[in-house]
Amino acid sequence: MPENRREKLTEKVLVINDLIAYQPGTVASRMIVFEKAGTITIFSFDTGEGLSEHSAPYDAILTVTDGEADVQIAKKPFTIKAGEMIILPANKPHAVFAHQRFKMLLTMIRE
Repeated sequence: MPENRREKLTEKVLVINDLIAYQPGTVASRMIVFEKAGTITIFSFDTGEGLSEHSAPYDAILTVTDGEADVQIAKKPFTIKAGEMIILPANKPHAVFAHQRFKMLLTMIRE
């Protein structure tokens, strides 16, 4: 059963940054919504960690909720910080790197 149903996260006020803790030397993730129409996953990145270049068949919205991150979309660099977001277009390679600890919410929209 998907995690969000098992934990019954619906009809609750959730503090985004409390949903996942930083873990030394790694990227941690927690899926909070998993539906046919899309997913919402929160990530925490320790300093020096990242997601290597990859692409997805769907648009995704990356929202930084804590700290700051470097994002590349088709080799074009962006720096985004808490309270900012960037749309990762479908089928374009992108990567994420943490020069400092940060957390992000990733909303994947499926067609």
